[in-house]
Amino acid sequence: LLSKQSVQDIAAPHEYFMEPAALMEKFARYPSLITNTLQLLDACSVEMEFHTDKTKKQYSASAADDRQLLAKLVMDGMAYRYGHNNRQAKDRVLRELEVINELGFNAYFLITWDIIRYARSRGFFYVGRGSGANSIVAYCLRITDVDPIGLDLYFERFLNPYRSSPPDFDIDFSWTDRDEMIDYIFKRYGSRHVALLGCYVTFQKRAVIRELGKVFGLPKEEIDKLERNRAAEDKIQKQILYYGEHIKNFPNHVSIHAGGILISEEPVTFYAATFMPPKGFATTQIDMFIAEKVGLFKLDILSQRGLGHIREAMEIIRQNRHEHIDIHDVEVFKRDPAVRAQIRSANTIGCFYIESPAMRQLLKKLRCDDYITLVAASSIIRPGVAQSGMMKEYIHRFHHPESFEYLHPVMEELLKETYGVMVFQEDVIKVAHYFAGLDLGEADVLRRAMSGKYRSGNTFQQIRDKFFAGCRERGHPDALSCEVWRQMESFAGYSFNKAHSASFAVESFQSLYLKTYYPKEFLVAVINNFGGFYSRELYFLELRKVGAVIHAPCVNHSGYVTSIRDNDVYVGFIHIQSLEKEAADKILEERGRYGSYLHLQDFMERTEVSAEALDLLISIGALRFTGKSKKQLLWEANFLKQRSGERVAAGHALFADSPASFTLPSFPVYPLDDRYDEMEILGFPLSNPFDLCAEDAFMHTMAADL
Repeated sequence: LLSKQSVQDIAAPHEYFMEPAALMEKFARYPSLITNTLQLLDACSVEMEFHTDKTKKQYSASAADDRQLLAKLVMDGMAYRYGHNNRQAKDRVLRELEVINELGFNAYFLITWDIIRYARSRGFFYVGRGSGANSIVAYCLRITDVDPIGLDLYFERFLNPYRSSPPDFDIDFSWTDRDEMIDYIFKRYGSRHVALLGCYVTFQKRAVIRELGKVFGLPKEEIDKLERNRAAEDKIQKQILYYGEHIKNFPNHVSIHAGGILISEEPVTFYAATFMPPKGFATTQIDMFIAEKVGLFKLDILSQRGLGHIREAMEIIRQNRHEHIDIHDVEVFKRDPAVRAQIRSANTIGCFYIESPAMRQLLKKLRCDDYITLVAASSIIRPGVAQSGMMKEYIHRFHHPESFEYLHPVMEELLKETYGVMVFQEDVIKVAHYFAGLDLGEADVLRRAMSGKYRSGNTFQQIRDKFFAGCRERGHPDALSCEVWRQMESFAGYSFNKAHSASFAVESFQSLYLKTYYPKEFLVAVINNFGGFYSRELYFLELRKVGAVIHAPCVNHSGYVTSIRDNDVYVGFIHIQSLEKEAADKILEERGRYGSYLHLQDFMERTEVSAEALDLLISIGALRFTGKSKKQLLWEANFLKQRSGERVAAGHALFADSPASFTLPSFPVYPLDDRYDEMEILGFPLSNPFDLCAEDAFMHTMAADL
C-alpha cells in the first residue's frame, strides 16, 4: 500500500542519475575515482553474435556421423511407413535430407527422435504436430503420424533457406507424462545445457487498474467498477488511470513459456541468466523472441488432456477387457465403417478436438465421415474462417460443387479438395508456386508475409513483383492475377496449418475408435483426466447412455479416481467435495492391506477418519454395503464416536468380533434425498436428473418422435 510505505522506500529529491558533466564536477577533487570507474567500464564487455545457430550442434561424435545416422534411421523408417519400393517417398526423403544437412539441422532432428524413442520405451503416448508434420523425414522417424505425401504437404512450410525464424517441433504428451519427459531431456543433455524457456507477463489495461487500485488501497468493489467503466470519480481514480497508461506493456513478472525447451551447444548461462521456478527446472530470463535473435532454437514439449484420455483408456481396457490395441494403427481406424458412422452422427462427446457443440454441428452439416473432410473441418472451425463467412461458403460448396466456378483450371486443380476455398496455409503456398511459378521457399515467405508474421526489408515487395512477373510469363491476364492475389491475401490472414489440422484429426480418430468399441472404458478415462469440454456430470450421463451401471462412491469398491469392473462404474473418492486426499488414501491403504470393511464399527476403528469425513461418506452412501439406511448409520456413528476406546478393529482381529448393536426407531426413507445429497456432495446427481421434476417427464413427446 502506498500509504504504508516508509521514508526509506521512497526516492528522496536528491536521488537521481546525474548528467556526466555534473558528476565530473562533483568529483573534481578525486579524479582517480572517475578514472578507475571508466577503466572498469572499458574492461567489461558483453559480446554475442546474433542470428547464428547456438543450439546443440551434434548428437553423435561428429557432424558427419550425425548425417549418416539420420540417413540410416530415416531409410529404416521409410521402409516401415511406405514399404521398400516407393520411388516417390524415396525421392522426397533424399531431397529433405539434403536441405536438412545444408541448413545444419541434422542434430535437431536426431535429438527430437531420441526424445520420441524414450517416450515409446516408457509406453507414453504423444502427438507430433505443427509445421514439423510437413516433413517426410519426421514421419519416417515416427516423430509425427501425418503422411505428408498422402496429404500433399510441403516440406518448405517447415524448413527452407529463406526462413528467417527457426522452425520447431511441437510434441504433445499426456499431462501425466510431460514432467518425466522434461526430466529426461535435462538428464540426457545435461542441466548446464538445458533450460525451459521463459516469458514475460506484461501489464495490460485490466491488470494495471487492479494492481494500482490495490496500491492506492481501494476496496475491491471500487476497483471492479473502475475496471468496467474506466471513468474516474475522484483524484485517486484519475491517478490510477493516468499511471495505468504509462505502465501498460511494462513487464509484470517473469514466467514460463507453455512448452519451450532450449538445448544449447555451450552452457545456457553463456546466453541468458536463469531462475528456478517451483517446478524445479532451470528457466531462462529471456523469452522466445530474444532466444530467436540469439540463435537458440526451441523444442516445444507440451501437454494435453486428450492424450491422457487415450493412455488411461488403453490401460482400463487392458484391465477390464484383457485386450491390447495398437492405437497407432490409424489407417485401419480411418477405414472402419463404425468409426465413420460415429463422426457422421456427431457422436463425438469426449473425443479430442471434435466434441464441442460448434464442432459437432459442423460435422453434421458436412456429413463428415472421412479423414480428409475431418482435416478440413479442424481448420474451418477456427474463428477467422467462421467470421470471414468462408465456413458457410465451404459448407455450401461441399454440398453443391456445381454451384460455383473456379477462377482458372490451375486453381481448380490446386483447390479441388477444398472446393476453391484456401482453407490451409499450404493452399497459399501451392497457388504461389503453381500459378505464379515462385519456388516453394519464396512461396512460404509470401505466405508468412501475408499473414503479418514477416515483412523484412524489401523482401516482400521483391516476391510480390516476382509473383506478378511469373503470372505474366504464364499468360495470365492482369485482372485474373490481381484477383488471385486478393484472394490469397484475404485467406492467408486466417488460414490454418494443414499439418496441424491433420495431427489433430489423427488423434480424433484414435479417440473415436476407443469410444466406438470401448465406450465405457473410454468415458471413464475422460472423467479421470478432468480435461474435456463439458462438466463431469455430462460425461457420467454419457456413461449411462452407453449402458454402464453407475454406483455412488463405496468404501469397499471405489478407488481414488473412478473405476470400472465389467459393466459397473464406481465413482471415485476424488469427486467427493471436501473429502481430504489423506482420508481417501487411508481408506484405500487399509482396504488394500487387510481386505474389505466388515461393518461401520470396523471401518471407523481401522481408518479413524474424522467426524466430518465420516458424515460425508455416509451421506453419499459409501457405507451402503452394511444394508442400513443413511439415517441409521449417522445415529450409530454418533454413538460409536462416544464409545471409542482401546479395541482391536474387527478386520485386524484373529477371530471375528460382533459389532456393537443399537436399538433405533424406524426412519422414513425418501428416494429424492439421495439426489439432493449427490448434488450437494458431488455437485451433480448420479441418476436421471428428471427424477427431480414434480411431473412425469415421459408424459411429454420425446424429441425423437417430433
